[in-house]
Amino acid sequence: MKTLTSLAIIMVSLIGLPAFAADDSWDSIRADLYGTRSVQDGSNVIAIDAPYRSPNDARTDLAAQVVAPVGLKIARVTLVLDENPMPVSAVFELDVPQTSFFFDVTMRVNGPTPLHVVAETADGQLFVAETFVKTSGSGACAAPPGTDPKLARATLGQMHLAMSDALPGVSIGRVSSLITRLSRMDLDISHPSHSGMQIDQISMLFIPMRYVETVKIDLDGAGYVSLTGSISLSENPQLGLSVPGDTSRVSVTMTDTDGTVSKVTRQFGGF
Repeated sequence: MKTLTSLAIIMVSLIGLPAFAADDSWDSIRADLYGTRSVQDGSNVIAIDAPYRSPNDARTDLAAQVVAPVGLKIARVTLVLDENPMPVSAVFELDVPQTSFFFDVTMRVNGPTPLHVVAETADGQLFVAETFVKTSGSGACAAPPGTDPKLARATLGQMHLAMSDALPGVSIGRVSSLITRLSRMDLDISHPSHSGMQIDQISMLFIPMRYVETVKIDLDGAGYVSLTGSISLSENPQLGLSVPGDTSRVSVTMTDTDGTVSKVTRQFGGF
């Protein structure tokens, strides 16, 4: 299995990909990520929740529920927006493989694009599901920031954590789920997520690239999941994840591409 570092290198190398036909783009991305490894149909493993047409290309909610085949566990989930400048948009690396995993994240969708979610099991099997997202326009990754860069820097790295005792879309019996049920953790990150393609509206110069590179999440003192981000993350990204229902303490460490490190810890009552 590739490390998070090697995956980040692949993300950067794919920025320069030309706008191929949709199938050609995915074939190229898949080959860069997985070589000649078999990628199986994941329509019975992965359920994608994405809008038919994005109402806000600069901030589109994209979600997926992954349930491992019987006897297997999920170790990594990759979100690919084929036609984005940085197609490999988010990679979730689970410290301890899980039988199921849910994510919900706000993304820039640069233009009409196929969307692929790839789940990798602990034994190295790959499953993929896909859909297509239309956009209201084009060029979301180059759209001017919604916040003045100086004001954005003042709050950069601030994070807010919340927990709910039920994961939307997951139906679980009340009695049987006391130990095994999942909760939803929500994380709001204050960060401008500069793509390197945006122009400062005053100086008319390109704003240097600076985005959320990694988010490491620990539950009750143990590693749970690490997210590798990209310029596809929206400004002030929001992230939702499934976590074990009995989680009582969450710690988050965010590192951006400039080396800024922010941390937050919150104690919950447990669910």
